[in-house]
Amino acid sequence: MNLLAIFLTAWVVGFTGAATPGPISTLVVTESSRRGFWAGPLLTLGHAVAELTLVVGLALGLRQLLSSARFALAIALVGGIFLLWMGLSTLRDALRRPWDSGSSAKGQPYAQRWGPAFAGLGASFTNPYWFLWWSTVGASYVTLSLQHGTPGLAAFYSGHILSDLSWNSLLAFLMATGRRWLPGKFMRGFLTIAGLFLIGLGGYFVALAIQRIR
Repeated sequence: MNLLAIFLTAWVVGFTGAATPGPISTLVVTESSRRGFWAGPLLTLGHAVAELTLVVGLALGLRQLLSSARFALAIALVGGIFLLWMGLSTLRDALRRPWDSGSSAKGQPYAQRWGPAFAGLGASFTNPYWFLWWSTVGASYVTLSLQHGTPGLAAFYSGHILSDLSWNSLLAFLMATGRRWLPGKFMRGFLTIAGLFLIGLGGYFVALAIQRIR
């Protein structure tokens, strides 16, 4: 497989993770509805930093750690708590915030404007399914890409990140434009469902971790 084929197939296969409902896509929906379109690319930036770290780690032989039962247990517990916190924050904001077409992140402090990037980083490192994908599909692609050395790894990584950016930007665009004409009650209800989804997913991970500990 040449470099172009690695890039294109990595872009296509990347959608198996990007388009799957989960913490990142839910965060893109919630943050872009509050902050506007650029929340999507910013979340992808944080996610990309996390994935670059993992790709380099896999290239250096990290796959054995990712398949460790203790590591999976720790990620499920920490990730579940983090998802619970994100879900509660989303639910609280959906219920308390006055939804109107003029709402945006303009004028917010620097740390808050860059909040989606840090959220994307945290949501990636605390998502058990993310580690599962990279320890199987992702690790296989890294091994294949390394046949071409660093250029092969770069082709795989850039193609994979492009799929995340494409999908997240599409979601962000739909939510950012939708908030201008969708009723406030719809936005409130939609984000309430998103918050409950994160709470349910986080609760599942925590319960699973506790069950395995017992």
